[in-house]
Amino acid sequence: MAASSLDRRVFQRLALAAITCIPLLSKTTSMAQQPTTGETLTVTGHVVDADSDTLLPCRLYLQNLDSLEWYFPASSDKAGSAIQYRKQIGNTRSLEMHTTLSAHPFSVTLPPGRYRLRVERGKEYRPTERQFDAATQTMPVEVKLHRFVDMPQRGWYSGDTHLHRVMDELPNLVQAEDLNVAFPMNYWVRDSTEIPSASGPPLEAKTIAVDPTHVIYPLNTEYEIFSVEKQRHTQGAVFVLNHKTPLHLPTPPTLSVAEEARRQGALLDLDKHSWAWSMMIVPIMNVDLFELSNNHNWRTQFAFPQWTIENAPEWPEIERNEAGFTELGWTEFAMQTYYALLNCGFRMRVTGGTGSGVHPVPAGHGRVYVYTGKEFSYDRWIANLNGGHSFVTTGPLMDLRFNDALAGTTWRLQDSKNSVLIKGEIHGLNRLKSIEILRNGVIAKRLSVEPLQSSLGHWTYHIDSTIELSDSSWVAVRCFEDLPDSKVSFAHTNPVYVDVQNRPLIPRRRDAEFFVQRMDQELVRNQGILSEESLGEYRRAREIYQSILDRAKD
Repeated sequence: MAASSLDRRVFQRLALAAITCIPLLSKTTSMAQQPTTGETLTVTGHVVDADSDTLLPCRLYLQNLDSLEWYFPASSDKAGSAIQYRKQIGNTRSLEMHTTLSAHPFSVTLPPGRYRLRVERGKEYRPTERQFDAATQTMPVEVKLHRFVDMPQRGWYSGDTHLHRVMDELPNLVQAEDLNVAFPMNYWVRDSTEIPSASGPPLEAKTIAVDPTHVIYPLNTEYEIFSVEKQRHTQGAVFVLNHKTPLHLPTPPTLSVAEEARRQGALLDLDKHSWAWSMMIVPIMNVDLFELSNNHNWRTQFAFPQWTIENAPEWPEIERNEAGFTELGWTEFAMQTYYALLNCGFRMRVTGGTGSGVHPVPAGHGRVYVYTGKEFSYDRWIANLNGGHSFVTTGPLMDLRFNDALAGTTWRLQDSKNSVLIKGEIHGLNRLKSIEILRNGVIAKRLSVEPLQSSLGHWTYHIDSTIELSDSSWVAVRCFEDLPDSKVSFAHTNPVYVDVQNRPLIPRRRDAEFFVQRMDQELVRNQGILSEESLGEYRRAREIYQSILDRAKD
């Protein structure tokens, strides 16, 4: 769903300059599809799977190396489709200029000159980049993509739980990005008086199957509250995924929305961790999902060093510089908040969403992989997303087991001394900078693993490590790629839990203190603006966090 002109201005004011880290997207450029003067040539091409020689859907970038203009191919087949995506923040170098193509040949009209062509498809194919001269390129351009890992063959299927793309584009997108499940926000409200059902068309609660393993679920709502009673006063965002009928409730207050979501079998997704209301809605709405990769994690360089920085704790893991958050600092802010919530007993499951359609980011850049086993179905996928059988990634791909069980598993034991054996593989296009095992939010072990490099150039890390536990604990694995210019690319499993009888996990004092402090700040900020019922939700959340703080330790 397209944003209104007001919302575009809002997002542009929020966005700061971003410099891309990928050579193809390295300079600010003008945008053009057809040259206006001089001789032109038509270049044709197609993209195929290197193993099967079958045509592939893909994402394609095409830039003139001299003029720096971008070009957007069209499908050469009437049965095909080509979706242009042009997003740029002001006149900055934060931009995303690509075409997603169906599995058909393409053509583009170009002036003579040198061009750079880059083709990508999801996370499991190695991108291909080449340069060519349009004046001499008379034969069709053939691009071969090599798949370096087949996650569905291993039982893993990916999804993007935050999309702002129009429905007509999605059949093309899910195949071009190899995104198995897509959740478009077909209902989107931004004021406390707005009703979601009035913001979008009437839709049926059934999946749209593009093919047997790529589906769209259309009934999803974003409450993104920037104003209360038409007066500018930000609360934040939360997603309602997988509901069955359009929602007729405004918010705040939030509890009635959560109750209706439960009645409809929907899942609540936190969106970003740092919104004004985020830490209130976690206990009040009993939010299910935490976007560990959110819509500020872009393919281009990080663009939001000041966004909600006033809501961040002074924790040493959250890196800052003179501009504000670094990209790693923003990423760790999300992770450390998630760990703090887990330590306080809120066992939210990880997910990933891009907000593609609003920001300069491809659909599925940050995505969640969910294990469904040998057979894929939407029902099984959404159930296992809720079950935490998942990992989130902006790059690396994980296939790990914990004591031979999937992420999301809970063991209820009597002995206080236990261990978790972590085995499996991590695959990636780049070497990893770190692989870390987390225990209760602290790095318990950094793994030193010598990777194997394939003939195609991708890296495989074989993991075989044991972590010892005392009392109740949660365990997860995360890794970061080693990229230039401080670019961040990571993967992170959902936790597993060991619950020891009569020995519950003791919260960390700093975590609970932060949540109490946030509620105190919001109660002051919202006084005289929110209704007493809505203020009561902040008071109730504060009581919950205070009770956690009362039993916390350093």
